[in-house]
Amino acid sequence: MLLILNGPNLNRLGLREPGVYGSQTIEDLERQCEAWGAELGEAVTCRQSNYEGQLLEWIQEAQEQGFAGIVINPGALTHYSYALRDAIAGQPLPVVEVHISNVDAREEFRHRSVTAAVCRGKISGLGFLGYRLAMEYLTEGTGT
Repeated sequence: MLLILNGPNLNRLGLREPGVYGSQTIEDLERQCEAWGAELGEAVTCRQSNYEGQLLEWIQEAQEQGFAGIVINPGALTHYSYALRDAIAGQPLPVVEVHISNVDAREEFRHRSVTAAVCRGKISGLGFLGYRLAMEYLTEGTGT
């Protein structure tokens, strides 16, 4: 069972900067992740929050709830949330960080991730496909 977490502003996919993030919505992403999970033989739970504390709680509770791994797009929290970094580091599940856009080709402040160092890997710039690649990694025994 995989947990897919999306952070601040990702609820605005399809509306917010479609030139950067595309025209598909968070609902489209969640349906796609669920379909990919079915192909991979994994149940998938998708959650999105604009609140850092909610994301922290979901990460802290993930193992107890039976999840085997986490795919996370922390949004802007990527660049400054040491609380999120510590929550990821403080639990045993493998985590893969995903970004829809190529954050390294964007504004300078987006080039630094405080969370990537405590994740198994980081996928950036491949659109929704990055989520599938992270899910494959976590289900093929490499991540868990």
